[in-house]
Amino acid sequence: MGKLDGKIALVTGATSGIGLATARLFAAEGARLIVAGRDAERLESVAEELGPDTLAIRGSVEVSADLDRLIDAAGGCFGRIDVLFANAGVFRPLMIPDVDERTFDMMFNINVKGAFFTVQKALPLLSNGSSVIFNTSAMIHIGVPSTAMYVATKAALRSIVRVMAEELSPRGIRINCVSPGSILTPLHSHSSLEGEIRDEVAGAIAARTPIKRLGEADDVAKAVLYLASDDSSYVQGEELVVSGGWSAT
Repeated sequence: MGKLDGKIALVTGATSGIGLATARLFAAEGARLIVAGRDAERLESVAEELGPDTLAIRGSVEVSADLDRLIDAAGGCFGRIDVLFANAGVFRPLMIPDVDERTFDMMFNINVKGAFFTVQKALPLLSNGSSVIFNTSAMIHIGVPSTAMYVATKAALRSIVRVMAEELSPRGIRINCVSPGSILTPLHSHSSLEGEIRDEVAGAIAARTPIKRLGEADDVAKAVLYLASDDSSYVQGEELVVSGGWSAT
């Protein structure tokens, strides 16, 4: 018996990295899935892999019409949402003098606006006892050069979790977040660093981590599964850090 048997789960940013790993784990644990992403070809491949109980909707979370289409499709197909993983996000490392307004707005539109309105628009479909999980970042607890914008967006989500937990508890909706450390995903590799320099930085981070390795997407997916399942029924408004101790020591 799976931990999500009979559950309907929505995962945004589901075509790669943590989102894809989580969608796969949710499916293995018995959930029927709604997966959302930007890339039509990858989305089709993911839906095919996950099976016939999967609804795939292409769109961008920062575009209101795309979110409306996503939620309308979820409601029309399944009638409810039991688990929502607001995972879609972007990372652009820039030192403070190099930040421009266009990149600033883009990151806040996707990481904060997109995540917030995904949940807000899904509220009519969220069932009693449902679980919402935001993807934040362990970097909100430390100062890492070139991450000011990214960390600001993720810290905003951490604060939103606290308020949503207070507002939505009367409906039996749980709101929590998972905060990954340095995880080997396409988001990590899409930084401005390349080749040997990127490998050196990754090695330095691993060396600073008590577990002495970078995380895998599956490490985070397992934490998301815990927050999604009834195992965490008494967990509300919390942050589950998955950083191998990197942000704690």
